[in-house]
Amino acid sequence: MLMIVDPTRVARRLRVRGVVQGVGFRPFIYRFANSLGLVGWVRNDGGGVEIEIQGSEPILDAFTQCLASEAPPLARVDSIEPEVIPPDHSRKDFTILPSVEGIVATAIGPDVGVCPSCLSELFDPQDRRWRYPFINCTHCGPRYTITRSLPYDRARTSMAAFTQCPSCDAEYRHPGDRRFHAEPNACPECGPQLSLHEPHGVPALARDAVAETLRRLQLGEVVAIKGLGGFHLACDAANGDAVLRLRVRKRRPHKPLALMFANVASVAHWAKVSAAEAATLESPERPIVLLEKLPHFDDTLPGVAPGLDEVGVMLPYTPLHYLLFHEAAGHPTGTAWLDQVQPAIFVMTSANPHGEPLVQGNDEAFERLAEIADVLLMHNRDIVVRCDDSVLRVRADLPSGPGDAAGAGVQFQRRARGFTPLSMPLPADGPAVLAFGAHFKATLCLTREKEAFLSQHIGGLDNPAACTALDEAAEHLQSILSVRPAAVAHDAHPDYYSTRAAFALAEKLDVPLIAVQHHHAHIAAVCAEHCLDGPVLGLAADGVGLGTDGMPWGGELMVVDGAEFRRLGHLSPLPLPGGDRAAREPWRMACGVLHALGRGDEAIERFAAQPNVEQVLGMLVRGTRCPPTTSLGRWFDAATGLLGVCDTMTFEGQAGMVLETLARRFGESLALPGGFHIDKRPPDGLSVLNLYPLLNQLIDENDAARGAAHFHATLIDGLVQWIGDAAHATGLRRVALSGGCMHNRLLATGLRKRLAARGLAVFEAQHVPPGDGGLALGQAWVARALLARGVL
Repeated sequence: MLMIVDPTRVARRLRVRGVVQGVGFRPFIYRFANSLGLVGWVRNDGGGVEIEIQGSEPILDAFTQCLASEAPPLARVDSIEPEVIPPDHSRKDFTILPSVEGIVATAIGPDVGVCPSCLSELFDPQDRRWRYPFINCTHCGPRYTITRSLPYDRARTSMAAFTQCPSCDAEYRHPGDRRFHAEPNACPECGPQLSLHEPHGVPALARDAVAETLRRLQLGEVVAIKGLGGFHLACDAANGDAVLRLRVRKRRPHKPLALMFANVASVAHWAKVSAAEAATLESPERPIVLLEKLPHFDDTLPGVAPGLDEVGVMLPYTPLHYLLFHEAAGHPTGTAWLDQVQPAIFVMTSANPHGEPLVQGNDEAFERLAEIADVLLMHNRDIVVRCDDSVLRVRADLPSGPGDAAGAGVQFQRRARGFTPLSMPLPADGPAVLAFGAHFKATLCLTREKEAFLSQHIGGLDNPAACTALDEAAEHLQSILSVRPAAVAHDAHPDYYSTRAAFALAEKLDVPLIAVQHHHAHIAAVCAEHCLDGPVLGLAADGVGLGTDGMPWGGELMVVDGAEFRRLGHLSPLPLPGGDRAAREPWRMACGVLHALGRGDEAIERFAAQPNVEQVLGMLVRGTRCPPTTSLGRWFDAATGLLGVCDTMTFEGQAGMVLETLARRFGESLALPGGFHIDKRPPDGLSVLNLYPLLNQLIDENDAARGAAHFHATLIDGLVQWIGDAAHATGLRRVALSGGCMHNRLLATGLRKRLAARGLAVFEAQHVPPGDGGLALGQAWVARALLARGVL
């Protein structure tokens, strides 16, 4: 046979890296190449997507240049590596080849909300997927939470248990179909199914599981609903008795609950929604967004976020969520109803007994939720990885980045579903490090070349189930990224479970183990996120972290330069009467302040309702069981206790959140004259910001909101002066703000504005949480810097 040789044909092999599996990238390449008359093939492998393409050189150039700009909406192209190869003149078409094994250098995409095309089918009575709760395509649906390993193929997901029917298989194999190689593809004939159960596993009497679920919600019952990365506990948000019942059963008396609305139009009746916030709510990631309540919110929904002026809100992101709202709306045809105000509002909070990790499996749900839920709506598709909802705040004063709404930046409170396991870019290649975070708001971070992968939020490590969840997440992260760590990093506190887990893994792998001081890691996380090389001035302000002197730190001014940090100063120490217990009982912190100011006798009358007040004062007088702390979080607690607005906390950070709400309610305020002073402490010369004069003035304040406003204004004044003096002394013009206290919007925005006015460049944690949820990234950053210097 005579082979015709085209002298103009050239050939290239392209390696495309990034989020390019499970997002419709191969069918996009197939259609794009065919539209240009090119020949060759495309396939998935461990490194991402590999393409062999042949044609004229100008068209190949155009093809390569458009790969990133024309890619599917869920794809993220990080790099395209071309290689010139000899043309194969026998090749006559362009095909999609089966996936091949290989060293994994790609990542699976996160779970995302239902796309408009699938919604149109979901509510079309003529469509074969009408009201099917697992509808998806290459542009939407589960990814991370169903994937066991890469390359991303159906056989490596929990969908392997469901054999596609002929109709679904035809869609899956047709390059022109929206579901071409959509690995979770299914329909009512061949896919996962819903089931409704009573708490101890007995099937509930229901002809339609969704309709019966809505009926139970409307009756005031608590329903456990299986989602993408775990279960939710749901109830009717407008039913105060149901909300109270949920709180009592979950032992969550005051912590705010998240709400799910049908659409932004429905949200706007209850909370202020800016254009950027609306865009974030409607984004494919569907996070929980913190919004400011409207004045009438608490009149109708009083038990949702008591004592706070913000509420966490999200929109439906699974077909099942949409079906509940569709049922409540009376089964309208089409999707026009999705733009109309819908009265249904559901509490949707993580389904876990108090302090335990998210419930993941069906059998586990019967065991752990039997005393909380009245009925359970579940399905038979396994959740491979726990992944809670992400929580963030939109801030117009923060710079926006890729994926953020135009004109506003975001700050994560919790990074999980929709964003895990998307990587964060690092400025340079380096060894693989697995960092284990700390104790509260635990996350992991695994680095690979120029990327850092932060795990989903795991939570506090206070019980065996949570510790097991950390171990499972560490194993899964290494498996799915196919990375063997060259070093393991952890918090310097020796008693954290995360520290013990790091020790065990380092010993197992026989790799270096690197301890990173808590507040060093906080500032390093900001450096990592913003790729800040060289020294920065850092303010690390949080609740607690073990200092190098063995004392609990938490209000630290330092210079951080990669692997090294130098403490410049700290907040004036406060006594912790009763140790850790004082961190949960602000009245104890107030007693400590009164004693330190020589006004301890006033505590007896002020806190007469507390049975242990005399015992606490005795400890303060004797100086026993009252370790000092420099924590800014404890200064917030002391102020709250002195103002009489929160004597005892039922969830972490409650006192500070209540104080911030009161301050915003009061409005603008000036700093109190003489409310702070800055001292140099001999012999080490550390700079000490003393806020005792501020609290001394708050003791006699009879308007709590005014006192809260004065506290914030004076604190910001003091911190700005303190940081400004350090910037002048060191010559550093870059300031990193981090730590859990930077979740406080008044504090963070006030510092940013005032420091910028002094000509300082301010950087904050944004796409990782400023609190302990971002520590693992900072630990990994420090560990890589140490390894690069060869100091281990």
